[in-house]
Amino acid sequence: MSDLFQDDPAPATSSAPDDQAPLAERLRPRALDEVIGQEHLTGPESAIGRMVAAGKLSSMVLWGPPGTGKTSIARLLAASVGMRYEAVSAVFSGVADLKKAFEAARKMKDASGQRTLLFVDEIHRFNRAQQDGFLPFVESGVVTLVGATTENPSFELNAALLSRAQVLILHRLDAAALARLLEKAEELEGPLPLTTEAREALIASADGDGRFLLNQAETLYAAKITEPLGPGELGDFLQRRVAVYDKDREGHYNLISALHKAVRGSDPQAALYYLARMLVAGEEPLFLARRLVRMAVEDIGMADPAALTQCVAAKETYQFLGSPEGELALAQACIYLATAPKSNAAYKAYKAASRSARETGSLMPPMNIVNAPTKLMKEVGYGAGYTYDHDAEEGFSGDNYWPEEMTPQTFYEPVERGFEREVRKRLDYWQRLREERA
Repeated sequence: MSDLFQDDPAPATSSAPDDQAPLAERLRPRALDEVIGQEHLTGPESAIGRMVAAGKLSSMVLWGPPGTGKTSIARLLAASVGMRYEAVSAVFSGVADLKKAFEAARKMKDASGQRTLLFVDEIHRFNRAQQDGFLPFVESGVVTLVGATTENPSFELNAALLSRAQVLILHRLDAAALARLLEKAEELEGPLPLTTEAREALIASADGDGRFLLNQAETLYAAKITEPLGPGELGDFLQRRVAVYDKDREGHYNLISALHKAVRGSDPQAALYYLARMLVAGEEPLFLARRLVRMAVEDIGMADPAALTQCVAAKETYQFLGSPEGELALAQACIYLATAPKSNAAYKAYKAASRSARETGSLMPPMNIVNAPTKLMKEVGYGAGYTYDHDAEEGFSGDNYWPEEMTPQTFYEPVERGFEREVRKRLDYWQRLREERA
């Protein structure tokens, strides 16, 4: 933002920051091949590597978790192809700031032919109208847009903007990449005062965020610790990074999808893990209770009708006990669902019946099974010929219950698992009697 209001900002350089800068800033890579953990984007045969080799960048959106190198890559891209670098943040900038940035880029292009790489941090925070404002300047080549976002661009960015930019995905930094970051920090500042086990705990605590890891390391250096810390002492000294989780954004939907699929796949261990992930991150327990009920009726159904009872009981237990005790009831229901026999036969049957209901419209049921509450209705045939099943042999009349204009349909086909094996026997029994009555 410091160069936003200047007429002729200097191009990005890879010069080292001063000694007073934060450790994460001092360790910023000075070339694309120094970026750690994103080799799939920065390597010679990668999307970015090929663009740099050709000396021409296209607009792009860098999508990835915090602390994975989005800002560093944007800076290095500009330096790699000799472009002017300008940065704005959607958190602090408005339309007026963007207009000034576009005008400065236009002047530079007209005066010297140098193009501008406009880096927009947190680009998803701009509203739809503001995002549309980028389009003419991207299309005319006034700026090459590099946006950075932690949110799924499919949900947060305009389709028109996405059609003009490549979406490049940055990976969460794995343990090996984070260990390399710590090695770079130690080359600069000296060995960290940690045992091997504490070092592994420090890496795990960063949860894939390189910036957070380096900030933690800087805190350790500043403390001037003389004796190496073990995992316990490290835990007392530093805070663990809070897991990334937004209840109304992609992380929420990813985890609930994983929970549902683990239950459907009969993996109680994974299902418990995802349930715990969401509860630890602060998810509303009753939301999870509702989803467990949905799993009971969608993926288990008549294969184990007690699954629904278990889930409703878990919901009521949670409402009675509250957190944290009530969460155990949700865990119990989760385990029950994951270990239950699976069938989506009832789910498929209802969808098929709904489709048939929409297609057939307002067909009249057969006259014998409609009520006749008035004398006139009786006179015109309502209810005529109805057989009370309890009075029939074996409690089954075998009457036709379908509209006359409609051929009887089969929606529900039970599977040979769990209780539905018994249901299949019952259906076969009724069908045999129906054929005999016919």
